[in-house]
Parts: sequence; C-alpha cells; structure tokens
Amino acid sequence: MENQASSKSIILNYGVYLGIASVLINLVVYATGDYLKPHWSVSVLSGVLMVAIIVMANKKFKEFNGGFMSWGQSVKIGVGLTVISALIIIVYQQIFSNIIEPEYMQQMMMMQEQTWTDQGMTSEQIDAAKTMMQKFQGPFISSAIGIVGAAFIGFVVSAIVGAIMKQSAEEQY
Repeated sequence: MENQASSKSIILNYGVYLGIASVLINLVVYATGDYLKPHWSVSVLSGVLMVAIIVMANKKFKEFNGGFMSWGQSVKIGVGLTVISALIIIVYQQIFSNIIEPEYMQQMMMMQEQTWTDQGMTSEQIDAAKTMMQKFQGPFISSAIGIVGAAFIGFVVSAIVGAIMKQSAEEQY
C-alpha cells in the first residue's frame, strides 16, 4: 500500500511538471508568432522533455521503493503522468483557443485548406475533409482524443523505460 501512495504523488507531481513545461513551450511558440506552423524542433523538444520526465519519475519511484520497480509500475507511472499532463494542456488549449486567440481554429482551417489545395485536392474533396475535420474540433472530442493519445504515447515510452529500468528482488540474487 505504501508503494501506491508514493506512486500517486510521483504521478501527480511529475505530471504537473510535464504539463506546465508543455504549456510554457506553447507560450514561447505563441510569443514568437510560430503558433500556426511551429518549427519541427518544438516537437523534438516536447518529446525529449516527456521522455526525460518519465525517466526522472521512474528513478524517483525506484529510489522511494528501495531500488526496486516492476515493469508494470513503470507503465503505471508513465501513463498516469502523461494523462495528468494532457489534462493541463487541454485546459490551456481551451483557454488559448477561446480567450487568447479566438480565431485560432479558423486560421488553422485556412492553412489546412491551402495545404489541401496545394496537394491537388478538388473542392468537393476539400469540403468533405473540412466537414470531417469540424466533427473532431469540438472541445469534448478533441479533449478525449488528446487524453487517449497522451495515454498511448505515455504507455509506449514508459514500457521502453520500464523494460530498461525494472529491478526486482529476484534479479538481485
């Protein structure tokens, strides 16, 4: 039971760290004016940050647990903290798209339409794609997709990290 309590606090703390760091990255991108089409390095930075925070959270759990951690505990920590982070990012995105930059979704749609036109799509294909895209733009659907996506990415990363960092009492002897 003690391990569950410590993993919960680690999940919460490191999830908040990742969420706040992600929001700060998004604010810097917005301040530079690149929020509609950010540089690829922003994605790389976000990915490296996520991996680093998952590794740090696993190290902290292992430290609190006497140097032991199972693969499942690692996955639990990674998925948990990425979901907490996703919730923080979703709140930020709702504030951003509804208060800070209310025309954001329209601007993104215009950029996407231009991309589709450049790719040679017909106006009927563009209209169909826009209709489909608008179905996924609602706050509930986009939030659900964000949470599920974060959980999946958190699972993949923490599964790899857990496979590397796991340590059980049986492996000790």
